[in-house]
Amino acid sequence: MQQMELIAPCHFGTEAVLKREITDLGYEIISVEDGRIVFKGDAEAVARANIFIRTAERIMVKVGSFQALTFDELFEATKALPWEQYLTKDAKFWVTKATTNKSKLFSGSDIQSIVKKAIVERLKGIYHLNWFEENGPEYPIRVFILKDMVTIAIDSSGTSLHKRGYRKLVGKAPISETLAAALIMLTPWNKDRILVDPFCGSGTFPIEAAMIGAKIAPGMNREFTAKKWENILPQSAWREAVTEAEDQIIKDIQMNIQGYDLDGGIVKCAMENARAADVAQYIHFQQRNMKELSSPRKYGFIITNPPYGERMEDKAELPGLYKEMGKSFDRLDTWSKYIITSYEDAERYLGHKATKNRKIYNGMIKSYFYQYMGPKPPKRNLNEE
Repeated sequence: MQQMELIAPCHFGTEAVLKREITDLGYEIISVEDGRIVFKGDAEAVARANIFIRTAERIMVKVGSFQALTFDELFEATKALPWEQYLTKDAKFWVTKATTNKSKLFSGSDIQSIVKKAIVERLKGIYHLNWFEENGPEYPIRVFILKDMVTIAIDSSGTSLHKRGYRKLVGKAPISETLAAALIMLTPWNKDRILVDPFCGSGTFPIEAAMIGAKIAPGMNREFTAKKWENILPQSAWREAVTEAEDQIIKDIQMNIQGYDLDGGIVKCAMENARAADVAQYIHFQQRNMKELSSPRKYGFIITNPPYGERMEDKAELPGLYKEMGKSFDRLDTWSKYIITSYEDAERYLGHKATKNRKIYNGMIKSYFYQYMGPKPPKRNLNEE
């Protein structure tokens, strides 16, 4: 199959995990940028990337890139791209988003309008039509302009990949599925180690961990815009990718994953979400105060997204909350603890400086992923077994 350039955006700060996922799927990385990775793949890669990748926000097919300092240059360069290779004569296409940064062209609405007109002009000459019905498959187009360099791509995912389909109910300030998966994959946690989220909310961390442990591909049970792009990739590519995903699932796995929350109603939401994701059998959810956190098990993991004071009246409670969290964590002295929060005084009130601190953007919110590394468990002596 013909090779294409595919673009995978991600949360700023999680590029390393996404790069590893793409490489593990067998595709060549072209470039790694802030919040975005470009890689090479055939049409089959569009299906496999959408179904298997946990940490990308969407998968886009790059149509072309060029420099444009004026709207005339934007129009002519867009018109020169080979749109007929991607868009059928009945295609429904629109510029769903245009972002610009440090560029002379800065009006998103004008960029959207001009790119659409340029594509129409190109296709008029190719298909010998003056009017397009646009009643066929959908091809949402995205435009990115950085330092006057324009990149135009078609979004193959449609609905963002963080919407796995299992999270029917959410609590306050939920973490996205893609970010939760990326943060788990930034830790050395594996399915053989206990994992606890003492602020589980709607259950995203425990559910994503269970899916990772059981090797359940995140996109198996949802739809994608590109499934109707039969001019670019056949239906067989999707069927084969789903079959590959089904073959990888570990069905007889044992995991110890726990999620606690003070709100009993939100715990019920988490249980419902886990059932929808078909991982409820791997997770124990419980209404429980973080102050009661304890375990006889050693060398476990805490991965959590505690409150960080979205409202001014909540901020006054944070010092006390994080102090109590620090005391609870201290009782689990062999455990590793990973906390994502935008609260800049977190280390101060937790009582310890983090082993590592990674800056992560949770949407537009600058956050910190505090990593407190516990000791490694001793290696088992096989001669004693």
